Amino acid sequence: MYECFPVFPLEGGLIHDGFAGLAKHLSLEKTVIIDGYHGVYFEDFRKSLDKCFRASGLNVSWMDAGSAMLPSEEISKLIEPFLGGEDPLFGKRCTLSLSDYFDVEKIHNLKPDPGADLNIIYGPGSSLSGWEGRLIYIDLPKNEMQYRARSGSINNLGALEPAHPKAMYKRFYFVDWILLNRHKDEISFSVDIIVDGQKPGSIFWIEGNVFRSALNTMSRNVFRVRPWFEPGAWGGTWIKEHIPGLSTDVPNYAWSFEMIVPENGLILESSGSRLEISFDWLMFTEAARVLGDCHERFGNEFPIRFDFLDTFDGGNLSVQCHPQEEYIQNKFGENITQQEAYYILDTKDNALVNLGFIENIDSEHFKKNLEKSAKEKTLVDIPKFVQQHIAAKHDFFLIPEGTVHGSGCNNLVLEISTTPYIFTFKMYDWLRMDLDGNPRDLNIGRAMENLDFSRKGEIIARDFISKPVLLAEGPGWKKFHLPTHPLHYYDVWRYHILTSAYIETNNKCHVLNLVEGDDITVETLNGMSMKFSYAETFAIPAAAGSYRVSSLSGKEVMLVIAFIK
Repeated sequence: MYECFPVFPLEGGLIHDGFAGLAKHLSLEKTVIIDGYHGVYFEDFRKSLDKCFRASGLNVSWMDAGSAMLPSEEISKLIEPFLGGEDPLFGKRCTLSLSDYFDVEKIHNLKPDPGADLNIIYGPGSSLSGWEGRLIYIDLPKNEMQYRARSGSINNLGALEPAHPKAMYKRFYFVDWILLNRHKDEISFSVDIIVDGQKPGSIFWIEGNVFRSALNTMSRNVFRVRPWFEPGAWGGTWIKEHIPGLSTDVPNYAWSFEMIVPENGLILESSGSRLEISFDWLMFTEAARVLGDCHERFGNEFPIRFDFLDTFDGGNLSVQCHPQEEYIQNKFGENITQQEAYYILDTKDNALVNLGFIENIDSEHFKKNLEKSAKEKTLVDIPKFVQQHIAAKHDFFLIPEGTVHGSGCNNLVLEISTTPYIFTFKMYDWLRMDLDGNPRDLNIGRAMENLDFSRKGEIIARDFISKPVLLAEGPGWKKFHLPTHPLHYYDVWRYHILTSAYIETNNKCHVLNLVEGDDITVETLNGMSMKFSYAETFAIPAAAGSYRVSSLSGKEVMLVIAFIK
């Protein structure tokens, strides 16, 4: 059965809980630095920990690192070049550092109080103070950060008050997360204690050395991130009906972030206690082992993402495309572009996929129809311009950058892609409103700058719909190649396994999904065994070397594997 909260198991007694235990652990210290991610409720954390200190008779002096930040107006001027002006969706990746948000003299003048039993400086960037002492880092998964932003309980980093959630997300993506992640990377090997900051009144924490040892073990075995689920204007019913334990108090589920690693978390478990940290930590500490032969190329960026697009009983996705590589680098500061492919995990009622232009496409006529629709709210007869293909289970549609596309309704798409994930240029969205009743943003101009109008006619069926090729077989298994487009960074295999199969990583990270069958076990060369169920996504780091996949039902299972070419 699909598990919404997958864990990575540790030995017993390694994850601790409660403020009282943390206060006791720190009670003999003279100075403590409590750094962390923006969005953490630091004041609530301070009050809860201070209560425990005072109960034990300690005189504690607290200093807020935020008091040394530049005024909000100055920060706004600093980041203005990265926010894209009036563009509601896109900015450019920030090139600043977290230290740029601080008045250097002020933060270095925050000195410990010699009369206190314990001095604590707290807040994002606290370690920039130069204090020496135990370094605590309070982490927060980015989905929780977004929930807090939508509720209006947090601001952007350096802002005085909340903005509209869409504007806050743009600033998170292009500025806040980049600054905070760079800072986290810089101190990742110095942190003494990691705290899960999701539940202000009930904390879990782990020693830094134990934590880094766990990540090292993870980097040589197998792991699954915690997926999270979002409704959308075109969302469907498949996820609701097939994934247990999700809230039903939503109109639909459009996405499952199966492995969009800039936003997913990893859950560690020890003796029944669970602690969630952002995926970033694994890449900051173990990227070379995780990525293998493509580490030099991608650094600590994880290059492959898997997600679900659910349109069962829902709507068509917008007619869209993604930016060419030079465009995304120059305009948005990304390192690689957004390449996609649709693996059809499930479908019904002759569902369709829009992909590629018709043979006699007239680009100007297409553009004029789109612009008229946007201005006058007129319907566009999309099949007059874009090819429609019947979608069946296990079909594989290839969508390199610049290709017009969009899933139709009644598909459950496993989207296999490069990691950039917000750069969708919508041209036509069926005159649909978003879930708040507002028109969805279109990017017709940007789309026209990136569309490849040579992707049309017969070449779409020939070059953009993958045809499986048998590569190898043995007792109880077959290995197929699902060729991707020459532009794609990644390639795909599909294993059909009746009994078991040994698979080599060949120094590449594998991202996998069980696309057919009930349950499998995955055993690594390093001695770890994990069970996975239908539709679950997981990863095998390059350093695992090899692993064995076994069907638990005695029936054939099908496993899709993506890796960098």
